[in-house]
This record gives sequence, C-alpha cells and structure tokens, in this order.
Amino acid sequence: MFEWSTTVRYMEVDAQGVVFNGWYLTYLDEAFTAFLADRGLSHAELTGSGHDAAVVRTELDWRAGLHYGDVPTVVVSTARVGRTSFALDFEVRRDGEVTCSARTVYVVIATDGSGKREIPPRLVEVLGSPAPLRN
Repeated sequence: MFEWSTTVRYMEVDAQGVVFNGWYLTYLDEAFTAFLADRGLSHAELTGSGHDAAVVRTELDWRAGLHYGDVPTVVVSTARVGRTSFALDFEVRRDGEVTCSARTVYVVIATDGSGKREIPPRLVEVLGSPAPLRN
C-alpha cells in the first residue's frame, strides 16, 4: 500500500464547513499519480510510451467530513489488474479514521486517440499484485 498526504485548503470547503465532494476526486487523482511515481513510473514515462490511464468509474462512500486545515492521508492499493483495465482502492484517512473509501476503475488508452490498449508490461509491474482494501 502507498500513502499520500495533503492539507485541506480553505477553497476546498463548502458552505456546510466540509470538503466539497468534487475535491475528493482530485485527492484520488493526485494520490494515483504519486502512487505510480513512488513505484518508479512517472506520468511522463507512461505517456511517453504511448499509453495513459483514463477513469471510467469511481464509487465513493463517505463516513465523515474533512474540514479546513485537516491533513488527510490517502491510502492506495491495487484492487484488480485485467487485460485493458485496472482498479485501485483508496481510503481517505484523518488521524487513522477512514473518512471516505473509493474504488476507481481505469482503462488504458493510446495517447494518439486511437482507443483502449492492453496494459503495458511496465504498468503491470508497477501496479503489482492486487491487495484490495475492501471486498
């Protein structure tokens, strides 16, 4: 598993005093990019090989809100690796408490716009063996 942290900025908090739901997708995206980089695959290397990963589905479950100044950690784990797609599990944690969990499914696409592709061996290697955070 990989962990990425951020600090909740004032602009991310809505009128209810909690992080607006759309920002969670940004947190997941930042954590995904950092997850790959931590395992030795930069986004530039991935796209330079003619591949990219596009989000096709994200399911989020909230348990508690994050507030301005909180320092959440996003835990990332590979949930599934297929032929052309893969899934990652995420948990957004504040002081060890899970405030949100999510699963995102990505499809590998060609950077030239010609459609989906098989997951390149380098990305398969970086994703590693599935170890889902949830069932």
